[in-house]
Amino acid sequence: MDRVVYLNNLYDCYKELFTDKQKVYFEDYYFNNLSLSEIAENYGVSRNAVFNQLKIIEEKLTELEKKLNLLEKRERIIKLLNGRIDEKVLDEIKSIL
Repeated sequence: MDRVVYLNNLYDCYKELFTDKQKVYFEDYYFNNLSLSEIAENYGVSRNAVFNQLKIIEEKLTELEKKLNLLEKRERIIKLLNGRIDEKVLDEIKSIL
């Protein structure tokens, strides 16, 4: 799986464990495709500060998944249910997971 997609999926599972600032940096970088320099300029911090926060977030996401396996479990459940239940119900289950 592409690393960016993987990180985005992990973020969907664990985003509530991050500070508001970390969420903004992550979303600006990975969802809004802003550069480190653009994010730094928008929030009045150094490019290095943004880079360091993104590294911390990425490491924490990976560590959380190693310990809790929420993304892996979610994907296994969806795979098991896919094709066996109504698409609308599957979408509801995905939103819960």
